[in-house]
Amino acid sequence: METYSKSVCELKHEFVKVYKGNSHTTEILPNLPNETLKIESQQLSLLHKFLDTNPIYSNHISEKISMKDYTIFEGDLNNYWIDSIKHDTSYAPFYPTWMLSAWGLALTAQTFGFEQIIDIGSGDGRIAYCGKVLGLDSISIEIDENLVSMQENLSKKTGVDFNPVCSDATIYDFKKIPSKKSIFVIGGVPEIGEVLAESVIQNALESSHISNSSFVLTGSHSHREFSRDRTHFGWGTSIRKFELTVVSTISLPTYWTMDQEFETPYVFTKKG
Repeated sequence: METYSKSVCELKHEFVKVYKGNSHTTEILPNLPNETLKIESQQLSLLHKFLDTNPIYSNHISEKISMKDYTIFEGDLNNYWIDSIKHDTSYAPFYPTWMLSAWGLALTAQTFGFEQIIDIGSGDGRIAYCGKVLGLDSISIEIDENLVSMQENLSKKTGVDFNPVCSDATIYDFKKIPSKKSIFVIGGVPEIGEVLAESVIQNALESSHISNSSFVLTGSHSHREFSRDRTHFGWGTSIRKFELTVVSTISLPTYWTMDQEFETPYVFTKKG
């Protein structure tokens, strides 16, 4: 996955150089199957379909980047961002990962042999969607009803059922989740997502029917609290608290790092 991560990060930097628009939110996807990005033709078609039918994006344009053809999707996140923070127990506003980053997370989960991906604080459900496209069972848990409604519409329009669930993940009954080798992808950087992450980890570890649970934590290079443990990209304290082991860390672009030189580190952990 290091090769994939490097390729996507390099692509982001090339995209930033060539993009001349002023759209609030941007995405890019290759127009042809890409061996480096490990996307086959049918899979790529479904990724395009997700963004084509996603109401966040209102325009798309073709562009050559590094001599290859890409589609740039332009949109506006404001309405969905405002909705996502209206709940008292919403621990992080909705900021989408890049679609190619969501694909990378699902691809890593598949590479590690997981059968099921549970996307916590899922926004528009793109990580769960990518997991389903790759053949994993998926569950998408999101607290905001408008985002879940969007997910349901995307599921119908794309024909990909990634199981959207409208619930507060900190109190969701994980006994409803099928007993399979599962990985939880938890949104929210440590400064604002610690309560969500620790509640989900505790909940999952107490659900003994979910075998070999693992957790992906969204790391951060910047820490607003000077006293915060900076190890494992801000997750050191939580990792020690639950006696987790770090399996891998991959860096991928996100909405909030588009104008930065660095990317978002995703920390893959497991119990023990």
